[in-house]
Amino acid sequence: MKLLVINGPNLNLLGCREPELYGTGTYNDLCRMIEEHARKLNVEVEIYQSNHEGDLVDRIQAARGIFDGLILNPAAYTHTSIALLDALLAVRLPAVEVHISQVDEREPFRRVSYIRQACIATISGHGFSGYLEAMDLLTKPEVQS
Repeated sequence: MKLLVINGPNLNLLGCREPELYGTGTYNDLCRMIEEHARKLNVEVEIYQSNHEGDLVDRIQAARGIFDGLILNPAAYTHTSIALLDALLAVRLPAVEVHISQVDEREPFRRVSYIRQACIATISGHGFSGYLEAMDLLTKPEVQS
């Protein structure tokens, strides 16, 4: 099984970006945690980050036929990007939307997710462990059938 983890804008600044919301762990810490969990699950994982919407769309499209599932933290694009939604709908891979912070308890505009309707689940407010929960979910046999 192969999973693709896609991270959107500003997640490369984890550790220094608003630590009161996102914690003090760095992006490299997050990547290591994901890779360790993938080894425990015996799955392949690829991690990708971009600050550019079109790059994220391209990466989602390129996943078709290569990956068995997607984990996407679209960050600010959650609330604005119909292009990401359309890409997810087009590739038809099981996808989980992940957010480090509890977006539904933040500013009103953050409560809107264009991405959610193309995902089998949303995990929000569980910090870095939300990614691991998404991996666990995507590796369940009933999700892959």
